[in-house]
Amino acid sequence: MEVVKVENVTRVYKVGAVETRALQGVNLSIESGEFTTLIGPSGSGKTTLLQMIGCLDQPTSGRVFVDGKDVTTLNRNQRADMRKGHIGFVFQFFALIPTLSAYENVEMPLLLTNHAAKERRERVMQLLEAVGLADRANNRPDQMSGGQQQRVAVARALATQPALVLADEPTANLDTANGEQVMEIMAKLNKETGVTFIFATHDSRVIKFAKRVVTLRDGLIVEDSLAKK
Repeated sequence: MEVVKVENVTRVYKVGAVETRALQGVNLSIESGEFTTLIGPSGSGKTTLLQMIGCLDQPTSGRVFVDGKDVTTLNRNQRADMRKGHIGFVFQFFALIPTLSAYENVEMPLLLTNHAAKERRERVMQLLEAVGLADRANNRPDQMSGGQQQRVAVARALATQPALVLADEPTANLDTANGEQVMEIMAKLNKETGVTFIFATHDSRVIKFAKRVVTLRDGLIVEDSLAKK
């Protein structure tokens, strides 16, 4: 089953009279349960493509389907609803709310989607256990290491049981040991839950965990291959 389908997508940014073609007719299909990495040099279009899939930006032309829905036809509020209910995000800088505990950060997406209190508690503790942080549930971000904060971010991304999780440079601000640990956790969750993961990265630590590697250059997919193990 296709979780993501990108059809002939272009994205042109205009600053005054200057045009930048970030994507130039990209086609891509991602099946349910994939663990896929988008790679390429800076300016290749990998982050722009991730933003299109994540309903964070709209293509200049072409169509993007997420979980069977053509998200290019949705208005701003409908795209926000797609993000809340169908897509989890893991960012380079963790993006945790500093005044909230680990528990409260993971719980936030469930509050926004009106889950019952009992269901929220069970889901949050299950996820904190899965990322090895059940004993840190009451800690705020400033009481945790960078690796621990990113693991909380992974748990938060999975809170609403999304169709897919998008991760933009998830290990860029982590040392080698923590980067490896975060990737091992995401690979384990992918295997155990079947949730689809798509990464944008230049980090070899991420690439080595990928099952599929999609290479972009100058806004085009130039290679798409199963990872060599």
